Amino acid sequence: MSLLSQPVPPSLRDSARLNADPEHMRTAMGRFPSGVAAICAMVDGRPVGMVVSSFSAGVSHSPPMVMFSVQNSSSTWPQLSAAPRLGVSVLGSDQSDACLQLASRSRDRFEGLSLGVGAQGAVLLDGATMWLECDVVSTTPAGDHQIIVMQVHGMCADPDRAPLVYHERRFHSLRAIGGR
Repeated sequence: MSLLSQPVPPSLRDSARLNADPEHMRTAMGRFPSGVAAICAMVDGRPVGMVVSSFSAGVSHSPPMVMFSVQNSSSTWPQLSAAPRLGVSVLGSDQSDACLQLASRSRDRFEGLSLGVGAQGAVLLDGATMWLECDVVSTTPAGDHQIIVMQVHGMCADPDRAPLVYHERRFHSLRAIGGR
């Protein structure tokens, strides 16, 4: 049954009509807060990375799996997808500048950032709230994106560091759980 075939709830009566125009979708989805993660690896002896706001933890707990989506037009993902192991750094609340730098198309994405490199080439950023080392297990086409599912081979978290949150095209911070 279509959503619109039901009586319109009071909260929608004065709202704009529902539509799935791509720009409208981007704006509407901006209302959903998300964490921000850097996906990084060593490729041909140099760090390569990108930022995603579509990272989702807990896809599976046994085996541990996570996922994110990436635009088909990405020029970074083809490089990263060939890496044997990917590092995922869930960015901390004070890393908005690092996030913008890692998302840049015109400057050195890693200049001045403190990095760690795993034995299989996963690159992890200092100051994140969570770090994972992952392998890609599947890639699924999804419109103008691909959904990437990864198995987690190692992880750790800093419970005292609050995450960076992306909401309405701006960065925000959450207090660490328990007021830490």
